[in-house]
Amino acid sequence: MKNKNSSAGSPARWFKCGSQRVSILLLGLLTSVCGAQTATTASCPETYTNPLMWEDLPDLEVIRVGDVYYYTASSFHHSPGAPLLRSYDLVHWEYVSHSVPALNMDASYDLNRDRSYVNGIWASTMQYRESNKTFYWMGCMHNKGGGVVATSKSPEGPWQTTASQGCYYDMGLLIDKDTDKMYVASGNKTISVAELSSDGLREVRKQEVLKTPADLSGPLEGSRFYKIDGNYYIFMTQYANGEYVARSTNGPFGPYELRPFAVKLPYAGVGAGISPHQGGIVQTQHGDWYYIAFNDSFPGGRIPVMAPMTWKDGWPSVTLVNGQWGESYPFPKLACGADKVKPRNQRDTFTTAQLKTEWEWNHNPDNAKWSSGKGLTLHTASVTEDLYAARNTLTHRIEGPRSVATIELDYSQMKNGDVAGFAALRDKTAWIGIKKQDGKTRLVTTTDAELDKKWNTSNKGVETAGVDIKGSKIWLRIDADIRTTEDGGTALFYYSTDGVKFMPLGDRFTMKRDWPYFQGYRFGIFNYATQALGGSVRVISFDAAKP
Repeated sequence: MKNKNSSAGSPARWFKCGSQRVSILLLGLLTSVCGAQTATTASCPETYTNPLMWEDLPDLEVIRVGDVYYYTASSFHHSPGAPLLRSYDLVHWEYVSHSVPALNMDASYDLNRDRSYVNGIWASTMQYRESNKTFYWMGCMHNKGGGVVATSKSPEGPWQTTASQGCYYDMGLLIDKDTDKMYVASGNKTISVAELSSDGLREVRKQEVLKTPADLSGPLEGSRFYKIDGNYYIFMTQYANGEYVARSTNGPFGPYELRPFAVKLPYAGVGAGISPHQGGIVQTQHGDWYYIAFNDSFPGGRIPVMAPMTWKDGWPSVTLVNGQWGESYPFPKLACGADKVKPRNQRDTFTTAQLKTEWEWNHNPDNAKWSSGKGLTLHTASVTEDLYAARNTLTHRIEGPRSVATIELDYSQMKNGDVAGFAALRDKTAWIGIKKQDGKTRLVTTTDAELDKKWNTSNKGVETAGVDIKGSKIWLRIDADIRTTEDGGTALFYYSTDGVKFMPLGDRFTMKRDWPYFQGYRFGIFNYATQALGGSVRVISFDAAKP
């Protein structure tokens, strides 16, 4: 396959010059800069392949600030929330920060005698305001927590969160560059537009602008709001059949005309179902347009896919390949950004006090009960026999189609009654881990821990295999296949006492594939007590390999 150079004209070369990354053009001979150094080429293929990222990153919105692209997604009850990713070419992405550092809006997000599974951050929105050089993230905490506005001068943070007067379901923010006014489109079935105060915290005016037509099979929701060439556009999903667009040529409050945009489009790519939907559009600095949506891909979750789009007579359309959303398309006409972003899902040895941005806790953590620096230390934070009630379970998205993840675990400080291990975590869960009981140490696998339809624990799981072990350290491994195919959607569990030879334990676990939980499977690292607090484990490393 031919490679795409890192700029549209002369190929750029990047290299280190002290602490700086320097770009120069090759015009015949390479000019020496900062001494004799070797330049490296950032190159990308001529095409990209869907999905963009085989990770659970739904309800997305993508914006461009200068030559840089930013991506926000739902995170539900996980904390910190609202992950923010960055790209320079729309194809290669890195985690940057979280717009919501903690879910401090309601006590249920602490997982302390109450819980908020599947609540929290649903479809939210993010935009950049040129007038004050500020990023704005806005969301309506589902069921518990109200409206939230988060702001930052930098995508890396720090982010400041403030309670807002309005709580707008599935909201899309528009900052009108001509007037600097802020508007949100939101709603389910009935779509409304609200003008906000200059700080985004209060509602100035609100008006219904659109009702879902009776001939659609379900309600419109998931608004994204744009002003393009003087017209106002609201993109909405009809879950999960596709996307519609409404246009107003007479201001943000309409009237609006509704048309199909990307409805029931067959999807040609691997790793997802049908009909990509509920995303957003973005224009490159060179004038090209892209629609980035997600596709249901359970048990892995809802994963992002991208297609170019065009405009005709003021209306957009998706570029198809043989009548389908393409598995691959020409690489965007952008400088290759592969060398500008940190690779995702790399080995983590927890050498810093702050966790990497790929990690999110299951509900808010008890910050007095964990530390990072010389490995990750998890002190028991809950006395329970229910993994779903245990605080301080640390989660990591599973990258598809298959990831083999391994943790190295020092269990020497566990107390009698403690349970620690590594889980394939969702509303139906299986795990491999250590049980300290009656003075003995056992390695076990447990399957079919489960939440009911109201997200209360209906089953704490059944132990399916176990062996007595000795020592102080063990390697635990999960081979997770999150493909939607008939032979996918499984997890296998392994262990090692030396980090070299791994042995299977327990049976193949069949993952749950239905959608009401909305999220995909994650790796989860946990430690809880069944008798009394005081024990701890140390996670020395985490690895996630793509076989």
